[in-house]
Amino acid sequence: MRRGIAGPASTGLTGYRRRKRGVSMAAEVDEATRREYESMDRWLDEHPHFTMDYFTRKATREMVNAWLFSQALSQTTMTTREPVPSAPSSGAQTPVRRVSSSDLESRGLFGSYRPILTTVDGTPSFIDPQTITRTGTTATTTTTSSASTPRRGGVSTSQLRQELRALDEREMMLQLVRDISNDLDVNLLCHKILQNVSILTNADRCSLFLVKGSKETGERYLVCKLFDVNIHSTLEEAESQAADQESRFPWGMGIVGYTAASGQIVNLPNAYEDTRFNSGIDLQTGYKTLSILSMPLRDKDGEVIGVAQVVNKCGGYGKKTEAFNEHDEKIFESYMAFCGVRLHNASLYEQSQLEVRRNQVLLELSRLILAEQSSLSVIINKVLMHTQSLLQCQRCQVLLLDDTSKGMFSQVFECAASDFEDDNASQEEFLNRESSTTNKPPRFPINIKITSHVALTGETLNIPDAYKDERFDPSVEDGSENKTRCILCMPIRNSTRNIIGVMQLVNKVDDTIFSKHDENLFEAFAIFCGMGIHNTQMYEKVVKAMAKQRVALECLSYHAVASEEEADRLRKQPIASSDWFHLLRWDFDDIGLEDEETLKAAIRMFMDMDYLRKFSINYKSLCRWMLSVRKNYRNVTYHNWRHAFNVAQMMFTMLKTGSMEDLLDDIEGLALLLACLCHDLDHRGTNNSFQMKSNHPLAQLYGTSTMERHHFDQCIMILTSEVGGTELLSSMSKDDYAKCLDVMEHAILSTDLALYFKWRGGFFSIVDKNEADWSNKDNRKLLRSMMMTACDVAAITKPWPVQQRVAQLVASEFFEQGDLEKEQLNIQPMDMMNREKKDKLPEMQVDFIDAICMPVYKYLAKALPTLSPLLKGCEDNRQHWQSLADGRQERDDAKAAGNDVPEADGIDGEDTGKVASGEKEESLEEDPATVGDSPSRIILETGEEERNGSGGCCPERPTCAS
Repeated sequence: MRRGIAGPASTGLTGYRRRKRGVSMAAEVDEATRREYESMDRWLDEHPHFTMDYFTRKATREMVNAWLFSQALSQTTMTTREPVPSAPSSGAQTPVRRVSSSDLESRGLFGSYRPILTTVDGTPSFIDPQTITRTGTTATTTTTSSASTPRRGGVSTSQLRQELRALDEREMMLQLVRDISNDLDVNLLCHKILQNVSILTNADRCSLFLVKGSKETGERYLVCKLFDVNIHSTLEEAESQAADQESRFPWGMGIVGYTAASGQIVNLPNAYEDTRFNSGIDLQTGYKTLSILSMPLRDKDGEVIGVAQVVNKCGGYGKKTEAFNEHDEKIFESYMAFCGVRLHNASLYEQSQLEVRRNQVLLELSRLILAEQSSLSVIINKVLMHTQSLLQCQRCQVLLLDDTSKGMFSQVFECAASDFEDDNASQEEFLNRESSTTNKPPRFPINIKITSHVALTGETLNIPDAYKDERFDPSVEDGSENKTRCILCMPIRNSTRNIIGVMQLVNKVDDTIFSKHDENLFEAFAIFCGMGIHNTQMYEKVVKAMAKQRVALECLSYHAVASEEEADRLRKQPIASSDWFHLLRWDFDDIGLEDEETLKAAIRMFMDMDYLRKFSINYKSLCRWMLSVRKNYRNVTYHNWRHAFNVAQMMFTMLKTGSMEDLLDDIEGLALLLACLCHDLDHRGTNNSFQMKSNHPLAQLYGTSTMERHHFDQCIMILTSEVGGTELLSSMSKDDYAKCLDVMEHAILSTDLALYFKWRGGFFSIVDKNEADWSNKDNRKLLRSMMMTACDVAAITKPWPVQQRVAQLVASEFFEQGDLEKEQLNIQPMDMMNREKKDKLPEMQVDFIDAICMPVYKYLAKALPTLSPLLKGCEDNRQHWQSLADGRQERDDAKAAGNDVPEADGIDGEDTGKVASGEKEESLEEDPATVGDSPSRIILETGEEERNGSGGCCPERPTCAS
């Protein structure tokens, strides 16, 4: 016998349990052993205390596990399961499912959440309902409640009770506690609890009521969770019975209310003798209530979270004969202690699941907002549709505020529960519906006093009874079938927390009022709605701004381009030769030319370079382009069309007289000539530093090399204008056109002295090392940039009378900028722009020549001897400036000594003067030592503010814009 009891799992107690369930052992052991086992079984049946004692003392963990496994296996084989349906595919045909926001209640005790599914935008929302588990373990397929409780189905009440009676009370309690230990679904757990209670107390019916409301506010009540549960009823039947009961049970009233409020057990042998009993339920259900045992359900902190109630204790064969006794109370109370904690844990788990689900809802809403920002009506209608679907309201509205008036609405978007119930076609039609306007009034009342109050104050209004609120106007609903019962109204704010509209919900579909939970969820929707509206409005503003920009550019192109009549008149005029204009001379002076003649001289440059033939340039287009370029130069003192023409003449002289055309290809030569004529387009007479100091839009648009980039953009506008017929490069191939524009851009930007200082070190290095391989692409790029600087400051190489005249123009323009800085910016200008410092200009001019002009001409002459005349002219003018500087110093010394002061000579008079130090000395990346001690020091000391953003320059304008 000892071996049989302590043997493997297929013998001993296991064999006994199998016999009790009708399992034959004939296939497992021989006949003799079988007889021995039967004898042992009979003896164990006759001595149950010995069996229990022996099992308690001798059973191993393997034996206990084997017993538990056999119990689970027997329960599974006794259950008739429904086939598990496969999870449906999430496709575009998934229907829209309406879900009440009560499914998202914070405690999660009203039922597990079923997700919203929508294909309005062609994409199924969230997750498949079949992936929502009711057991709370893994993503298993949802089954019916009968299949979720396998030990119930297929087992008669008497058989189940007989099995439990075979255990003592302690074992039975342990078994029933274990039965609910793995359930995390609140509904299923409550159903199992009530079925187990009916077994423990031998009750005919059981019901469960849960506490709702806030303890702090005192607004507490009970709701019926499950009603009339018995050992045979399914979860769906119990939920249906509960739905037929009253929605609320008052706190402290009735048997259930008293139990919840007092926390005491109520045991009524005769329910009709107690005044708290409501006999109307019996009349409604046709069921006769005899005895009642009502038990409070507490959480881990001892707070009452519900009431479990059993009705009518059964006698033999289901007859209701006796009342519940004290023993029933004790076992009921003991079991409820476990159930309360278990239910609390399940509700916490469900709450975490619901928080995840709530986050999914908000993530889905954010996806909708980010996916659609081009149409305000579509984004708002999507928000309305999802708000109505989740919060289950009859009507939903979004009212946008008018920017010009407080409390007035410019647009009203609205939807009703019936707007998209039929099919996806009606939903698409709804999404593309525009807002209501003054010509088309809203379908539903706006409740102007309520919405205006929210718009003005930013206060959220939750009105449970609209007709009792003085702000509600009942007259607006005359003739309306759907009367307003409750209203939830909330402000919509943008990213700066300014109120841009109001969102309003009217009437819950289930006739309840809007709860605090509705407010919290609605607030999240209002935040996302505000984000969507703000982003969409900003997008629409950008689109409008781009459209305005295109219109402005079109108008600018039209007015910036010279007229066809002017081009025809210029085209018909004869063009003199280069010799007549003296275009090939290093000492060229434009003083004797009229503006009309400068245009002809510029055209002659293109003709002599043979660019009209080489690039198939239309002569009339060239004339109109030339006229348009001149037209786009402003009438400023120095940086005007005359300066651009002189820079182009010097480039032409370099190409022809200096033989640079043999070194550069035709595209480079054409691009350089075009760049020289356009390098100061639309110059305003002020430099880059002034644009930044005055916070000009150009500085905001370009940042670095402000004016140079603007000059290039103006050049491209004229060169590519389809309105004026100025497309000179239209006959070029794609590659040649791209190369020409690239060379032009680099050439115009090279007139920024900040870039000159950055690039000249590389050029000087390859010249000093005799590594000037001009077939190298990078070397040629450096050479072109030095050529642009040399042409831009070429006035310093002209004969002294020309240099004096140009110096007067540059000084006048600089002084004008200095005056603007004093008047408009209220700052002290640099010495070179300060009229009060004009006597120092000769010295600064000498330093400017030494720091900027002399180095570039020196290295150009060293690399290309044909350009030596430029260096000679610069050296001659330096001597003149140095002489003026020395003369001023002598006068200052004589004045300080009290001697007679000699008369001023040359340019040092009242209306003359030359700005000295570099025009664009900002961002000097080169070592100052390479520039020379005194000049570099003056450049660095003339003003820190000039280091970031001054433009390209000429020798007469050390810090001019370009």
